[in-house]
Amino acid sequence: MPEDDLLQRLRRFHDHAFPLHEERFRVLVDQGQHPATLFIGCSDSRLVPYMLTGTGPGELFLVRNVGAFVPPYDGSWGYHGTSAAIEFAVLNLQVSRIIVCGHSHCGGIRALYGGVPAAARNLAAWLELGREAALPVAEPGPDALRRTEQRAVVLQLERLMDYPMVREQVEAGTLSLHGWHYVIEDGEVHVFDAASGSFMAAADAGHAGTGPYEPYAESVV
Repeated sequence: MPEDDLLQRLRRFHDHAFPLHEERFRVLVDQGQHPATLFIGCSDSRLVPYMLTGTGPGELFLVRNVGAFVPPYDGSWGYHGTSAAIEFAVLNLQVSRIIVCGHSHCGGIRALYGGVPAAARNLAAWLELGREAALPVAEPGPDALRRTEQRAVVLQLERLMDYPMVREQVEAGTLSLHGWHYVIEDGEVHVFDAASGSFMAAADAGHAGTGPYEPYAESVV
């Protein structure tokens, strides 16, 4: 029989990787998790939150979905995994930061212009959460796609402010929102600056990104 690659990876984790962090995991079990950051990122396999942030076990509460989208807080209670995670992170874990991280070459953002297969009904509905970020062009080039990716990040930050528990803590100064756009090919994260309504490279920024207190999406150019 061919070698089961996944099984081999699980065994390597148990035998080699886990022992390096065993004490940390035991503390996290005994004392529970207390992450300071909720990281809402795209499901894209090229986006690796722990590598970007230099964090380890117990430091990030992660939500991954297509496009790093945030559903609206509209009272339609149900099976909303991302909304449930936001509520849990803010109300139960009491995180002090929420990061929304989009990225370059995002297939979800590209699909806003090119559509999805007819059978992908859930995906088509989900992508509507990014529709307001799309530009009025039929065939977007690289610059238009990057602008759309960044506009989508700001749109999600604005939606977060519609969550009562988020707004309350942001206005109280106990929770901060951060918008990021990761350029995969450069290894550079561009952070959103609400004052200027634009993204700037982390290497040149004076902060790790700021969230909106007013609608800033139209300012992103």
